[in-house]
Amino acid sequence: MAARASADMEKLKCTLFFYILPFGLGADEILQVSNASKPNGKVAEHGRVGAETGDLKHEDSEDEKDDEGGAADGGATGAAKKKKKRKPKKKKAANGSAKAQSSPPRVLISNLFPNGQYPEGETVEYKNENAFRTTSEEKRHLDRMNNDYLNEYRQGAEIHRQVRQWAQKDIQPGQTLIEIAEGIENGVRALTGHQGLEEGDNIKGGMGFPTGLSINNCAAHYTPNAGNKMVLQKEDVMKVDFGVHVNGRIVDSAFTMTFDPVYDNLLTAVKEATNTGVREAGIDVRMSDIGSAIQEVMESYEVEIGGQSLPVKCIRNLNGHSIVQYSIHGDKSVPIVKGGDQTKMEEGETFAIETFGSTGKGYVRDDMETSHYAKRADAPNVSLRISSARTLLNTITKNFGTIPFCRRYIDRLGQDKYLLGLNNLVSSGIVEAYPPLCDVKGSYTAQFEHTILLRPTVKEVISRGDDY
Repeated sequence: MAARASADMEKLKCTLFFYILPFGLGADEILQVSNASKPNGKVAEHGRVGAETGDLKHEDSEDEKDDEGGAADGGATGAAKKKKKRKPKKKKAANGSAKAQSSPPRVLISNLFPNGQYPEGETVEYKNENAFRTTSEEKRHLDRMNNDYLNEYRQGAEIHRQVRQWAQKDIQPGQTLIEIAEGIENGVRALTGHQGLEEGDNIKGGMGFPTGLSINNCAAHYTPNAGNKMVLQKEDVMKVDFGVHVNGRIVDSAFTMTFDPVYDNLLTAVKEATNTGVREAGIDVRMSDIGSAIQEVMESYEVEIGGQSLPVKCIRNLNGHSIVQYSIHGDKSVPIVKGGDQTKMEEGETFAIETFGSTGKGYVRDDMETSHYAKRADAPNVSLRISSARTLLNTITKNFGTIPFCRRYIDRLGQDKYLLGLNNLVSSGIVEAYPPLCDVKGSYTAQFEHTILLRPTVKEVISRGDDY
């Protein structure tokens, strides 16, 4: 045994000399390493030797470890060399940001897109006399000049998609309308990073308009006021219509939820009608042509409810509309029935293409308690005699501007006893009231909506998603 140990030591010295020589160590230093070796064949891993202390400082690398293993096998036959296994270090996400959205949605959207570039919507090339736009260098240059505002729209659209897709999974019969509305609104505020509680924060970004939760014969503009006890039922048909804005660029999109397949044909009719409107829309297209195409598709459907076959009708006094910065309703309307409007869509415009189908008369009237309001862009400068009206106007101007709001949003800001002042602002023509719009009782209505951008080169359906 002793002879074998001695031979092993000689081989080990040769091995150490071979590996330490390139580091420029002297004979005495090499000897220190040799003396540091143990008779049991265990050797400190190679490294630089301290000139004064002789301590070994480990400088491991993968290549060096491989070479050392080979040398140990050849130089120390029979020696049991133990290697420590290193646990892989977990890589931390850049800047601690999440890579996926939470449920409910609370992750700031900019953390999911750290480069600041958001997904492009569905793009559709123009046809016929506008086909040249796709390849025109002049139009491409104009498109590039619009990149900043396009990215704001895309940011808002991505927030809308993430929040609504969560809502579609989360909303169930038995929930109150206030729970549903606040769930959506809290998601939008979290993802935009604007809670809207500080003065002016709502104007930077957040809700583009209040969450509409219009049920059954009510087609639009219904959101619960504080104290509302209404509960969603399994047999209900609920329109979910909400907007997201970033720097006043409003993305307006809506869908309808049901929990009974009996309404499937109604939803299909409206969804197909909206897609038809999106397809027909474009630069130089007349509004009347879009309305005619929508009506043809919508009214080709029937729905059977309670053993009765009912035709699906377009709600003829509801329209799509143009959108301008900080104003949800521009000066152009997009009809959903045929008519004589010869107004054309133009390059650079933004439109909300929305259609409404009904099993009732196909005509809506104001009904129920008003919840939606907006300060008019052309509000007159009038003297307000009621002090609460003056105070409320100041609050609206600083927190919403011309972005639509509802009574719950005023409540969030800590305002109370403001109804008299609000009614005074409406009667003075400064604030516009948007009461719920309803067809006849016992009827069912549905809605689908998308926002489109008429870019110089292509049409971009900014709110398009995998869901609709």
